[in-house]
Amino acid sequence: MQPLPGPALLLGSLGPVPVLFLVSAIVFSCGVAWQLGGRERYRTVRTRLLFGVPWGSLSVAAGLLGVYWFVQGGWSEPHAPLVIPFRSWSYFAPTGIVLSSFTHSSYSHLLGNLIGTLTVGVLAEYAWSHYPRGRGVGVFSSSIWTNPYARTLAFVSGSVVVGLVSGVFSLGPTIGFSGVVFAYVGLALMRYPWGTLLALLWSRVLFLVYRSLTNPTIIQGGGTQFNTPWWAGISLQGHAFGLLIGIVLGVVLVERRSVGVDRLRLWTAVILFAVLEGVWAVYLPVSGGRFMLFRAIGVGLVFLFAAVFMNIPRRDTSRLVGGIDVRYGTLARRITVAFVLVLAIVSVPYNVYTVSESTAGITAENSIEVGEYIVAYAEEIPHQYISAVQIDAFGEPTNVTTSGVIVINDRREIWWPEISKRRLTFVEEAGVRVGGIGVRETVRARRLAWNPAGNHSVYTVQLVHDDDRSTVYTSQPSQAKPVIDGRRITIVPGEQFRVRVTHNGSVLGDTPMPARNETDSIGGLTLNRTERKLYAERNNTRVQVAKYDPP
Repeated sequence: MQPLPGPALLLGSLGPVPVLFLVSAIVFSCGVAWQLGGRERYRTVRTRLLFGVPWGSLSVAAGLLGVYWFVQGGWSEPHAPLVIPFRSWSYFAPTGIVLSSFTHSSYSHLLGNLIGTLTVGVLAEYAWSHYPRGRGVGVFSSSIWTNPYARTLAFVSGSVVVGLVSGVFSLGPTIGFSGVVFAYVGLALMRYPWGTLLALLWSRVLFLVYRSLTNPTIIQGGGTQFNTPWWAGISLQGHAFGLLIGIVLGVVLVERRSVGVDRLRLWTAVILFAVLEGVWAVYLPVSGGRFMLFRAIGVGLVFLFAAVFMNIPRRDTSRLVGGIDVRYGTLARRITVAFVLVLAIVSVPYNVYTVSESTAGITAENSIEVGEYIVAYAEEIPHQYISAVQIDAFGEPTNVTTSGVIVINDRREIWWPEISKRRLTFVEEAGVRVGGIGVRETVRARRLAWNPAGNHSVYTVQLVHDDDRSTVYTSQPSQAKPVIDGRRITIVPGEQFRVRVTHNGSVLGDTPMPARNETDSIGGLTLNRTERKLYAERNNTRVQVAKYDPP
């Protein structure tokens, strides 16, 4: 009797069938929707967009893709772009300030912002409109501001300007087009609150479709992985700054066209958007590689600002307190502008800061030089970037220490732990890419470790660049707990791991770690290494004393 084929074989035999099915289903469904109402809606779109096409959003998306491919090197290595020099490090490093909003940290980061541009960006362009006074109404013969080609160019130029402003007023070494995408959201919210929520939902649909096309069938089981809190990777200040800029632009647009806005819908849409996109996640980095999340405060701020934003389009006068008449709309606008200024001002200290002690804790022994960069491994040294501004967060000081692979470039004002100690412990090997426009260098960090039975691991860290390998960190030796006939075993890390046997504090022998599946004798013990485990034997007693400790 022949065994049944396994799931992997069955799935592999499907070939392109799942993708063809998905494409056919999408085409059929879209065709039905087009026939039952899409054609009429498209006529409406043509009254707002030139030939019914969002040329501005498409141009912006193409520009982002071009930067990723040709500036960051994503064309040759799509999943390993050059990132470090393009973050917004300092006003004294203008390359990062100028390019940070248009570069991305990974392919998935780029994909998310491309989809955001092609959904909420399109809606913002629709609100802006290529035909502000109606299609065909003297648009080519009157002012340049009514020319659809000029207005398309204005949308693209405005996106670039918002990106540059976001880079100038970014808090910390940020990267990505998210600030501009959030500006699209803010503008669209002021004109189409419900439409903005639908666009955000459609962005998730498009992302799912893309993943289904590129990875149509998967087999997955349980496993472990290294994760930091999802909210710790969000540039909340950058997102909020972009959102508020978009809201201000949206208010100007709505008022110039005297378009009414349903304020209750706006209030609801702001809250739902903030919850869906994590704008409520207010946090601070604290010591020990941890982050403090102010969940209650963040959610409370969402509700407060929703109340402010819903009053921005309001023009009537209402009595507030003690006979004082205040215009709700005027007050809401002033609060919004004030908050924009606050978000901009708080970024300045970090952007004018220079790393004065960039080599504190960094020596020739724990680092290598790669061009104008220094790549080092160190543990528990002051975080020179975050500690520039001291804040006590409810008893948790932000004079942060850090451990891991650190990248330093004095000319570009770069000082950043690119690979944390915890991550390197988990993955065992990771890469750091440094360089600049037209220059790419890769440094591999490798952690080699043994875990003595009942005690902490011992390890070394190596940095590898081209054919050069340097051991830049060596931990303290560690002794295994088992005792064999009074003898104890200590694992000593170094260029080559060694095994030391002691008895009553006296060293009986010291030898290199046996090779895999090899045996050695030392201090009256027989050491036997079987694959990743080290055993010690004496008088028919055999005990595991250490294990090679990969993730």
